[in-house]
Amino acid sequence: MLDLDRRQVLGSAATLGAAASLATVAAAPASAAATQGAGLTPDQALARLRDGNRRFVEDTSPRPDITTSRRLAIAQGQTPFAALVGCADSRVGPEYLFGTGLGDLFIVRTAGNYVDDAGFGSLAYAVAELKVPLIVVLGHEKCGAVAAANAVVNDNTQLPPSLLRMVQPILPASIDARARREPGEGLLDRAVHLNVKRVAESLRATSDPLLAAPLAARTLRVVGAYYDLKTGAVDFFDT
Repeated sequence: MLDLDRRQVLGSAATLGAAASLATVAAAPASAAATQGAGLTPDQALARLRDGNRRFVEDTSPRPDITTSRRLAIAQGQTPFAALVGCADSRVGPEYLFGTGLGDLFIVRTAGNYVDDAGFGSLAYAVAELKVPLIVVLGHEKCGAVAAANAVVNDNTQLPPSLLRMVQPILPASIDARARREPGEGLLDRAVHLNVKRVAESLRATSDPLLAAPLAARTLRVVGAYYDLKTGAVDFFDT
């Protein structure tokens, strides 16, 4: 699903109004991606997210910059320092979890934090055009989409067609969770972690040059993480 051909990626990017720009970037050599979004390396971007989440947990996050001057500045162009694949769950707002403001994160959100064709094209745009150095796949505690996938796998629950299509990409993680759960480990948490890991590994393994080239050059990194709803902590468990 994630390994799209070049025509599909450019088609997805075109819906963002930037197909021509993407084509120019894709035609450039990999070294052209050396200057990353917001001027950060992958490790620096990850460190910034870790620090932001630490301050969120400690209730010491500064007020995000949502001033008029900030809005006017980013209206001229965006330079997010990371892209994030997150769940649509209302409790998991990435900007808040990492203490970021307007223009800091390029976010793709779907129930169950999986990446479809449009999501992949969005990430390809973020990397190729905006030069983000880091992609984070973020799952979370008590994910309803993963719970629904578990119910299909373990209880043969019959979902309405639209919901079944939504959980279809998550079913392999639910199957793996049932087979690989550790003693004392909750089945839902296990499935959430495996779902994150599968999505992150699929992105790392893509042959599409818009991601594969910067991954090979180590100017791009893909990591997986898990958010605890109660503590507010994000565990970057798959790096």
